[in-house]
Amino acid sequence: MPRNRWPFSLSAAAAITLVMGLAGTVALFAGVRRYEYHRAELDFMQRANVQIAAVQEGLRGAVQALESTNRLFATVDTVSRAQFHTFTQSLLARYPYIQAFNFHRFVAAEQLPAYVAAMRRRYPDFIVNEMYAGKIIPARPKQRYVIVDYLEPMQGNEAALGLDVSPNLYMAQELQRAIDTGLPSATDLLWIAQGKGSRSGFLVLMPVYRHGVPLRDIAARRSAAIGDTAAVFRVGDLVEQILTDGGFIHSSAVNVSVYASSQPDDRELIFRHGLPLVATRTIAWIPDWIWHDDTVAVSRNFDVAGKTWTMVLSSQPMWFAATNRIGWLALVAGILFTLLAAAYLQSVFARAQRIQQLVDQRTAELKEANRLLGVDIAARERAEQALRLRERAIESSANAIFIINADAPDYRIEYVNPAFERITGHAFAAVTGQCLRFLYGSDMDQPGIEEIRAALRDKREGRATLRNHRTDGALFWSDIYIAPVKDRSGGISHFVMTQYDISATKRYEAELEFQANQDMLTGLANRNLLRDRLRQAIAYAARYGHAIWVVFADLDRFKLINDTLGYQAGDALLKEVAKRLLLAVRDTDTVARLGGDEFVLVLPERNDERLTMIAVQRIMDVLAQPLTIEGHEFFPTCSVGVAVFPDDGEDPDTLVKHAEIAMYRAKETGRNNFQFFTAALNEKALDRLRLETDLRKAVERDEFVLHYQPQVDLKSGRMVGMEALIRWQHPERGMVSPARFIGLAEETGLIVPIGQWVIRTACLQNKAWQEAGLGHLRVAVNLSARQFNERDLLQTITTILQETGLDAQYLEVELTESLVMTEVERAIAILRDLKALGLQISIDDFGTGYSSLSYLKRFPIDVLKIDQSFVRDITTDPDDAAIVMSIISLAHNLRLHVIAEGVETETQLTYLRENSCDQIQGYYFSRPLAADAFRMLLEQNACLPNQVQIPTHPIPSKDPLFSQ
Repeated sequence: MPRNRWPFSLSAAAAITLVMGLAGTVALFAGVRRYEYHRAELDFMQRANVQIAAVQEGLRGAVQALESTNRLFATVDTVSRAQFHTFTQSLLARYPYIQAFNFHRFVAAEQLPAYVAAMRRRYPDFIVNEMYAGKIIPARPKQRYVIVDYLEPMQGNEAALGLDVSPNLYMAQELQRAIDTGLPSATDLLWIAQGKGSRSGFLVLMPVYRHGVPLRDIAARRSAAIGDTAAVFRVGDLVEQILTDGGFIHSSAVNVSVYASSQPDDRELIFRHGLPLVATRTIAWIPDWIWHDDTVAVSRNFDVAGKTWTMVLSSQPMWFAATNRIGWLALVAGILFTLLAAAYLQSVFARAQRIQQLVDQRTAELKEANRLLGVDIAARERAEQALRLRERAIESSANAIFIINADAPDYRIEYVNPAFERITGHAFAAVTGQCLRFLYGSDMDQPGIEEIRAALRDKREGRATLRNHRTDGALFWSDIYIAPVKDRSGGISHFVMTQYDISATKRYEAELEFQANQDMLTGLANRNLLRDRLRQAIAYAARYGHAIWVVFADLDRFKLINDTLGYQAGDALLKEVAKRLLLAVRDTDTVARLGGDEFVLVLPERNDERLTMIAVQRIMDVLAQPLTIEGHEFFPTCSVGVAVFPDDGEDPDTLVKHAEIAMYRAKETGRNNFQFFTAALNEKALDRLRLETDLRKAVERDEFVLHYQPQVDLKSGRMVGMEALIRWQHPERGMVSPARFIGLAEETGLIVPIGQWVIRTACLQNKAWQEAGLGHLRVAVNLSARQFNERDLLQTITTILQETGLDAQYLEVELTESLVMTEVERAIAILRDLKALGLQISIDDFGTGYSSLSYLKRFPIDVLKIDQSFVRDITTDPDDAAIVMSIISLAHNLRLHVIAEGVETETQLTYLRENSCDQIQGYYFSRPLAADAFRMLLEQNACLPNQVQIPTHPIPSKDPLFSQ
């Protein structure tokens, strides 16, 4: 056989590795270069944006310097030259690139001789000249001159004093634009008189107007203009100074160009640093997707006093950036790694070839030997394959499998699979030969261990659930299955044990148990656990004759925290309250949360300690300590009800219910106190429950009626409006006072359908009286807090007005002062929406709550209603009289009308009329009447008796119904 001419042959795997490795290295190099290029490009663009922003800010500051000078002329009637000199010195020091500050004075042709004579008294050689063809000549005759009158600094700028700039058409155009707009206006690049004849500067102009002349339009501005203030900028120095101050001019590799136009144009070039850069290709034959070294340029336009400037920044090719060293490093490393990998695979391939040759040779020899010996090779191979399959199955099992011998009492471990090592953390070498007790350590007090022992002793199958610990001490639960293994003689030689990790199942069971018995937010006992604990406490107390106090605590004004700070703040408060309650009770007591802000405490008596009211007070004191949530300090209080076993109940549900009834009594008596349950409270609670049931039926059975109380104008004595008041005609209780059911309707939410019924009925009735020719009166209805906060309030009222046909101006909604001051911004938004419908809005019971005048003036309201508690004693109590007069004066100053409620006597009427009150409402004129009785009052055209016209100051009104 001929020898191979090469000492080795390149395997396909090595060749593929070499090709793919080199391709991957090139791709990696290209990717790294692209990444580095884009990173450098992004860095350059960010720095470029900073430079452009610096130039913009510097130019803005320079223009602001001129604006400051212009404000001097706007605020001082006559600015002296000394004032101009003093004011501009600091600005010139701050902005060294400003050539000069000027004041151009407009001088008419007929005023020129007098002006020149006045100037020569200060400057003997003064003449008026102009620039023509780049040279300064005496000014030619014209109708108006625009002369450089004030000039700072004078040194170096003498040539500009007395210069008439009106012949410069570009400057004249910008001056006219500045006068018309009142804003700074910049000229194009121009020759400056104090320059050297090059287009090296520009001016920014601002008009100066005659003092005291209104500037309503362009014509008025042109007529009032007497001159302008101007700043002369050395434009190149300006840009260079700004970039130098910002530290941006540091490298010739970066080109900075600034143009005084919207497009880069060398004719408008202001400033250039560095040389223009052109994109180049360092190695032309390398594709662009590998090589990234293009030039990067950034161009931005920005405004300078009405002129658009352009700034362009460009950088050198990325090939020269130091950051590209990473790409070269990746390229070199990739090539080396590829060569090493190919060499390694080639060596492996060569070694495998040699081994395969030896195996083939040895196999052939064995087959020949077995053929001679008559051995069944196929059967032997099948047995070996089956054995290997079982071994692989055990090794691959997800559950732990270990084999122990059957030799009592140690039952030593002979084998564990990889899953056992993973689950328990014990290595195979550390476990082999160990006694079975090794797995459970000192935790032998488990019922399942005895089951395992019995199975081993009886040599039978068994199952147990056990606690185990990993090598790091972590606890886990497992199900153990044990089965005996017989040898060829039928005896038990080993046991195979399978271990299933059921920790997740145990955790899930624990979570279910926790959720079933614990409150998820606070960790306290929930209703189920409370009932169980209370049942056990009752059994113990009944056996030994002890009492149990069941304390029902409800936080006061908890809803306010949820509504103002959100539910997260409310949850934080509940958690803190739970902690405080646990600290306030004994270890043997139970604290539970029923839901929301309701907590129940079970306080059983003990032989050595009797329960007293001090224990309840201690709980309330602990809760009342100040608490800070999201930067807000709170002083949480609670209302507490107490029920006592066995006097107030002998089962958990009854005790909790009676404690809750007592808690509601505590809330009714002013909150932040505690009440014990009594039979009377129970009767009251039952009555309240029956009343709530009847109230729900009343909505369905249409048992409500409306009464109407007139509102009378004090000047004309006639009725101008009425207030709709709800009454409940109960079939058994008779007429039920609103005081009994309105609060209950608010709590249960029934106030919403009841309120809608009131608005619809009042609108229908008012529309019917209008169509009957009984006058166009407005009808006022009260809105509760629950109605006011309904999202569809606006849509509901709109729909009712459309259905009834009543014009919106004849419907008035009344809101209490405390309601609109709870969430002021939200209330203002709702009131504006209602006002947009055309409704009248009044504030009821004004003076009884807390109003901020800063908010009151923002409310879109029409009427303030003085509460009857102030009207009752206005003729006998000076304080009430002063309050009423203050409210009337406040309302009139805010362009509002005033209605006094509860007017019952003629003296009250006379006092209100003498103090310019607009309207009254009360029993003096009429009590609330049913619809039929009120209709008779309208038909009689009733009015106040002995009406006397009292002169009052005119009040501009928002409401045509109130027009005098």
